[in-house]
Amino acid sequence: MSPHQPRTRMRRPALVAAAVAVTAALAAGPVRAADPPDPAPSAPAAPSAPPVPSVEPVPSASPAEPVPSAPPAEPAPSDPADPAAPDAPSAPEVPPGGAPAFGAYLDYGPRGVTRMTELSRWLDGADLRVGHTYLPGDRWSNIAGAPGFLEAWADWRAGGADRLFVLNVPMLERNEEGVPDPEVRRLLRAGAAGRFDHHFRALAERLVGLGVPDTVLVLGWEMNGTTYTHRCAPDPEAWKAYWNRIVTAMRAVPGQRFRFDFAPSRGRDAVPWTECYPGDDTVDIIGMDSYDQPHGMPFDEQVTEPYGLQAHVDFAREHGKPVSYPEWGLFRNGDNAEYMRRMLAWMDEHRPLYNTLTDYCPHGVWTCADNPRAARVYRSLLSGRTDRPGTPQSPAPVPTPPPTAPPAPAGCTPLDLGEWFERWYGRELCLRLGPLPGTR
Repeated sequence: MSPHQPRTRMRRPALVAAAVAVTAALAAGPVRAADPPDPAPSAPAAPSAPPVPSVEPVPSASPAEPVPSAPPAEPAPSDPADPAAPDAPSAPEVPPGGAPAFGAYLDYGPRGVTRMTELSRWLDGADLRVGHTYLPGDRWSNIAGAPGFLEAWADWRAGGADRLFVLNVPMLERNEEGVPDPEVRRLLRAGAAGRFDHHFRALAERLVGLGVPDTVLVLGWEMNGTTYTHRCAPDPEAWKAYWNRIVTAMRAVPGQRFRFDFAPSRGRDAVPWTECYPGDDTVDIIGMDSYDQPHGMPFDEQVTEPYGLQAHVDFAREHGKPVSYPEWGLFRNGDNAEYMRRMLAWMDEHRPLYNTLTDYCPHGVWTCADNPRAARVYRSLLSGRTDRPGTPQSPAPVPTPPPTAPPAPAGCTPLDLGEWFERWYGRELCLRLGPLPGTR
């Protein structure tokens, strides 16, 4: 594992895959979540590890298409030409001068939606405008959108016109099963030839039907690493062709307004991420997953290393794309308050379209009690935030009243010659009415 690889098997999609094993329960309705954490006002209190659903993991799917269990009933996609079809709210953009959306990954399903409200309360009412979850990559039926928790996120998205729903989408099934490079190469080439197009069309239709046609899709994230079957290194040319094929298939679905986020992990990793870039026509956002690692690396080096934070924003600028940080947080350097401060300042400077902190141990600050110093920094900088992260809001300036001219001398009648004259002369001009001096 390269020093920049964030995690191996302790990943969100693996937890999601276990949860969606009980497909019949999901079809019956949203999973009833445990109560969200109730942090103390002075420091976050939370579970020490991400919640793991109490179900058996889904068995590994074979390379052949699995027969999906009965998925939740899918609503018919809205026809954009149908005047009766409701209009979905437009996705937010970064206004001139800043104001990107921010949030945190808190759980894959309804519990994550609930926890966003609790995190906002901990941040003194900060506006968490990004909802972020992951599709499990265990089998094609789940990648095509079968998980029942998507309904909860669609409902959350409908709650505000300025909200942004971010969904990580695996490019291949068996995505965390250690599939060897020769098999990955074969699968990438099959994808590039169109073998898996129908799965992604089904996902696009499902998202449109749920009323979230403007979802940001983080497709094939951290492709420059070694963790996932959808990795790029075994065949970068096939990977790029496959990405383009997926985007083309999803954009062909009526009513869609998706944006596709190309999000490598910070640094070189198994292959330079620039070698995996599929082209400006099929990429809308250039993201980066950036954790505080490897051990001992100061933040300045995270900025300047090859394929690091500076290279990321430079590359995006050259290609005319906004940046994002779908995953970021603490990792190899413990409770690093300086990293938290510097990363928030970095995002304040470079104004990403959005960022989402990975908020569970060891990465987070609210649901992870192991990082109290970093939590204090995060909370102090983002409490009450309703616009840009990293810059405390200032009260409206109190206007300074203009200086008043000195009063006219006693016995002198003021002459109103206008404010411009008084500013030039320095005081009111007056006319003394009475006998001239020396005439009495």
